[in-house]
Amino acid sequence: MNYWLMKSEPAECSVDDALAAPGATVPWVGVRNYHARNFMRDAMRVDDGVLFYHSSCAEPGVVGVARVASAPYPDPTQFDPSSRYFDPAAKRQAPRWTLVDVQVLRKTRNLTLAAMRGDPLLADLALLRKGSRLSITPVEQRHWKIVLQRLGEQ
Repeated sequence: MNYWLMKSEPAECSVDDALAAPGATVPWVGVRNYHARNFMRDAMRVDDGVLFYHSSCAEPGVVGVARVASAPYPDPTQFDPSSRYFDPAAKRQAPRWTLVDVQVLRKTRNLTLAAMRGDPLLADLALLRKGSRLSITPVEQRHWKIVLQRLGEQ
């Protein structure tokens, strides 16, 4: 089992939006970074753990626990000219962008970015590395356990 931190802007898809979706499951559309795409395409597996993270908001942080709910498949927004994620170079016979479905298991309190930065046990969490801006990052099992402890989940 692998663990991931997946960032979503709450104005686009909040943890509450995901919980309100059928089966509390949403397609993780719009990833347009090859490194993050490769995580989804090559490394994510159904039932991998996900820390649902709100970014680009007043208090960024982990706000939910989720799981990968599907195998990777082509992101349909790449083919839609009306989508902000449209990619004119993407072809249906050779898609460039993939996604996975993510199912939120539970909403948590917000474990803020500031709180994580201040925790010496999380000092080497990929999210906290200088220059880390990926929307999807792997989470080591030991960091997963620490974050869940901080959230009161374990």
